[in-house]
Amino acid sequence: MIHKKTRTYIPANLEIKWETLEPLYKDLRDRPITSVEELEHWLHDRSELEAALEEDFAWRYIRMTCDTNNEQLLQNFQYFATEIEPKTAPYSNELNKKLVNSPFVDRLDKHKYFVYLRGVKKSLELFREENIPIQTEIQVEQQKYQSISGSMSVHIGDKEYTLEQASVILKDTDRNKRQEAWEKITARRLQEKDKLNELFDHLRKLRHKVALNAGFENFRDYMFQALGRFDYTPQDCYAFHEAIELEIVPILREQAEQRKQALGVSQLRPWDMDVNTSGKPALKPFNTGAELIEKSIQCFRNINSYLGERLEIMKDNNLFDVESRKGKAPGGYNYPLSETGAPFIFMNSANTFRDLTTMVHEGGHAVHTFLTADLELNDFKHCPSEVAELASMSMELISMDNWNVFFDNEDDLKRAKRDQLVDVLKTLPWVAVVDQFQHWIYTNPDHTDAERYEAWLQIYEPFGAGFADWGGLEEAEANLWQKQLHIFEIPFYYIEYGMAQLGAIAVWKNYKENPERALQQYLDALKLGYTKTIKEIYETAGIKFDFSAGYVKELAAFVKAEIDKL
Repeated sequence: MIHKKTRTYIPANLEIKWETLEPLYKDLRDRPITSVEELEHWLHDRSELEAALEEDFAWRYIRMTCDTNNEQLLQNFQYFATEIEPKTAPYSNELNKKLVNSPFVDRLDKHKYFVYLRGVKKSLELFREENIPIQTEIQVEQQKYQSISGSMSVHIGDKEYTLEQASVILKDTDRNKRQEAWEKITARRLQEKDKLNELFDHLRKLRHKVALNAGFENFRDYMFQALGRFDYTPQDCYAFHEAIELEIVPILREQAEQRKQALGVSQLRPWDMDVNTSGKPALKPFNTGAELIEKSIQCFRNINSYLGERLEIMKDNNLFDVESRKGKAPGGYNYPLSETGAPFIFMNSANTFRDLTTMVHEGGHAVHTFLTADLELNDFKHCPSEVAELASMSMELISMDNWNVFFDNEDDLKRAKRDQLVDVLKTLPWVAVVDQFQHWIYTNPDHTDAERYEAWLQIYEPFGAGFADWGGLEEAEANLWQKQLHIFEIPFYYIEYGMAQLGAIAVWKNYKENPERALQQYLDALKLGYTKTIKEIYETAGIKFDFSAGYVKELAAFVKAEIDKL
């Protein structure tokens, strides 16, 4: 069993409410600091308080997403968002000022604190008191997406399915069954189209106001600063989009043509894109959520005993919720518990191959959480997404050589690996579309719903539009963006998946050449947390932080060659 770290500053049984928190913030704000040693002690005390708050918030979020129908759990989450965060924000800003204005700040170890202090200074630049209530409202409003999505289900035959469960039928070899499932899932999503449009329009306006208050022309430019994107610009993102269109889309178009011929259809329709072209039933790597966890532990243990032990610890401490059920929020995540030093994995398993890849993805995040647990300051663990997603996406590929835990049959194992590598390439255009769409949304803040639909279609088409024929399904195509949780809840968090996917391919390429060295480089990079720049972390992993057309072409050629071997 694991336990929270022993507290040295805040009370062990501190109740998380403003009345108990405010004296601690006042102490930190008013405490005299007369030496660099006292400054570092102050940083540790602040870190301990912030870690306690983060873990409390984490559990409120986890419990709410596990049961979106429970009104009390929603209220518990909203209490933190409305009563605690708005009151801690001004104090956090005061503490940031206290730090950067300290006469001893320049005597802190520059190698150790450079990245952290850079982030603190950026937070000070962006902070506006008038944005606190707006950001609170955004926090509360965007969670409505979970409730709306979590309530969706469909009836197929005489059975009710969550959308995740129904999506399994899209892999059925019977085309009529696939079409029925796709149409019912799509119709159910479209029932909520207007509600989701209304929610998003409200969020968009609130976010634009935050940006204006902070002195930016638009929310895109604000978020590039707020996300700490010190290593690349919006122009680099556009260059990435172009590289994906140029180097990846032609490969996927060729594969789509092969799919059409293999299925013997005149046109690929959206319900034809997930079925295996071999004519064999969908891969089924496990039967229950418990079996998924056990097999994942064994898979990780076969790579490296340390990795398997981390998932074993999570299982022993009930840090998984993997089964899909009605009322549960969609998607999957790994949520770090800052004081405990372990994470919680949430997902919606429907006993599919996609669930296997989700588990090893989130398992990569989980390993990252464990590796950074003992870093000195809580902020050192706050990795940018470009690094966090490198951890997870690399694990998807590294783990493939041990998927025989899930597949006894050699042909099934080959199918699984091939499907995974095809998905690696398919990820990149979708990332480019979602990212470019968000650039458009927030640099055109006064757009209408109709203009947004049109923009989505214009962006989606050059990237293959899923490589299916959408004739007669234009409404469904125009609303595809609504299924992407990130657009509603974590704006601009998406390009990182593309950058990290390229990095993961490079890690895997190294792993195939020298498994022991590549795995050690990968783990060494993750141990850094966010104590080095993104480029330095990627270099530690033995790869480049690069998303130029030339690099994309090189890595795409490697993946295509590996697919051809299978």
